[in-house]
Amino acid sequence: MEKANADPVMGTDRGCNITSCESRQTSIYGLSLRENLQNFSKKEELQMNEKSCAPTCRAENWDSIDWNKARAYVKKLQMRIVKAQQEGHYSKVKTLQWLLTHSFYAKALAVKRVTSNRGKNTAGVDHELWLTPEAKFKAISKLKRRGYRPQPLKRVYIPKKNGKLRPLSIPTMTDRAMQTLYKFALEPLAETYGDPNSYGFRIGRSTHDAIEQCFTDLNKGKSPQWILEGDIKGCFDHISHEWLMENIPMDTQVLQKWLKCGYVDTKQLFPTEEGTPQGGAISPTLMNMTLDGLERLLKERLPTRKKVNSKTHFNKMNFVRYADDFIVTGESPEFLREEVLPIIRDFMTERGLQLSEEKTVITHIDDGFDFLGKNIRKYSGKLLIKPSKQSVGSLLKKVREIVKSNKSAKQDSLIRQLNPVIRGWVNNQRFVVSAETFSKIDYQIYNCLWQWAKRRHKNKGRRWIAAKYWHRIGTRNWTFAAEERTKKNGEQSYFALEYATDTKIIRFKKIVSNANPFDERWSGYYEERDGEKMLNSTNGREKLLKVWRNQHRCCPVCNEPITSETSFKVHKVFRSGKSPWLEMVHPECHAVLHKNDSCFVEPGSLTGAL
Repeated sequence: MEKANADPVMGTDRGCNITSCESRQTSIYGLSLRENLQNFSKKEELQMNEKSCAPTCRAENWDSIDWNKARAYVKKLQMRIVKAQQEGHYSKVKTLQWLLTHSFYAKALAVKRVTSNRGKNTAGVDHELWLTPEAKFKAISKLKRRGYRPQPLKRVYIPKKNGKLRPLSIPTMTDRAMQTLYKFALEPLAETYGDPNSYGFRIGRSTHDAIEQCFTDLNKGKSPQWILEGDIKGCFDHISHEWLMENIPMDTQVLQKWLKCGYVDTKQLFPTEEGTPQGGAISPTLMNMTLDGLERLLKERLPTRKKVNSKTHFNKMNFVRYADDFIVTGESPEFLREEVLPIIRDFMTERGLQLSEEKTVITHIDDGFDFLGKNIRKYSGKLLIKPSKQSVGSLLKKVREIVKSNKSAKQDSLIRQLNPVIRGWVNNQRFVVSAETFSKIDYQIYNCLWQWAKRRHKNKGRRWIAAKYWHRIGTRNWTFAAEERTKKNGEQSYFALEYATDTKIIRFKKIVSNANPFDERWSGYYEERDGEKMLNSTNGREKLLKVWRNQHRCCPVCNEPITSETSFKVHKVFRSGKSPWLEMVHPECHAVLHKNDSCFVEPGSLTGAL
């Protein structure tokens, strides 16, 4: 892989220099960031503020912040970072990064994000939480680079699937918000540099995209038959600090403080000499940027075709990565072992990483392999992707634990605990060949619930137990459901258990590999994807129907009717001080709207037919 210094933006000086001492330093572009800021024309600044809805005055309290305007402002700066990078204006990239990390709206969004996720009630070593609007608004002023010193991380351990413990490092609320703030400025570059077939911890990408790419690479008759399953040993914990400092395009001084802050375990302070902390907001982005470039390196070193004795040979190499798990396909096990593996090992060694020898194996497609909770295998030449046995076992184990812990609970209480677990797993597996698996799961859950009911009524017969807990709902005779209040018309209502077989299996539409959510040219594409997700959900379809009726079944741009014969897109509209709303428009009208937009509009639309 080429050294990072060859790329101007990937050099050693990435700091957003603002202090008097630092301002004397010059960047690799010949100008310091302070000089770049001074040279940033007032006309350009004014134009950017107009387009991005920049604030004219700061809010006085947390509730008065216009979040739509804040998101538009941050997103516009991120899009300008990508545009400047693509045009080769590397000094402007640093300037825009500095503007983003020092803006009021970006700081407010960073505080909002860390106070609205799952970890909002988990404190760091300082035991501080931001639970009130006053505390959240006060926290915005704490996000300053000058004088910033991160506190040590709080070390906790969570169990892994193999029985071992995974170390997590919990930053303080202030450190989490600072990492989120700088992540806003780093993500546009991470998405620009990211490998096309990297899908973990990236906006708009998921495990479903990675699995669909595996299907594309392996489903044909001439597809490769051999797969290298790669796994990195302790990826987060062993990334080289030196490599990160030299190759990550962000403020190096702030980055170094995060990497060297240490952690507290059993009331003792330990130094951190390598790795990025699992639990930090910016750690997944750093990990992705560390591993980015492997796919491009393999394609450069190993050409797709080569001539041997006047005959053309194809190596059939494909690459798919999700976080630190990846696969590489090839024409033979010798090709993967002798040509691919050495390149991967050298790539990892440069970054302080090692492959796990026990988990890095070469497999034939007829034997199959597990990847991201799915089993990928060819049966008599036909590729089928099914839920893995381990994933099914984990679901049934969790169901049994819930049932065991609710021996004396009411039926409706048990159903309320089981439904989210079943629904979540089924929605994750609905895009593969899972009909047979769904039936088996329903049968296993039925057996578990039958034992639960028999245990409660040892002196009752089977028919009495069945009549009490199972009812006929619709066309299903045996539905585990709790009786609710009788309706006014005399009909009995039930609160029923969700069955896996009731979920419709559909084909997942994979994201385009080189799509960038911060590139203006891809904004329409992401709108369509967001809308397609709405069409696949019941709540989303009901919302679309309501929008269609509210605008009198006509396009608000051309006033022509939207019917079942016409395709449509949904446009998300933002206005200052108001909540966003949806408009259903024709595809041609949607293109005109995007062409005439003077202010950034966040993606959120779709293509479909009524």
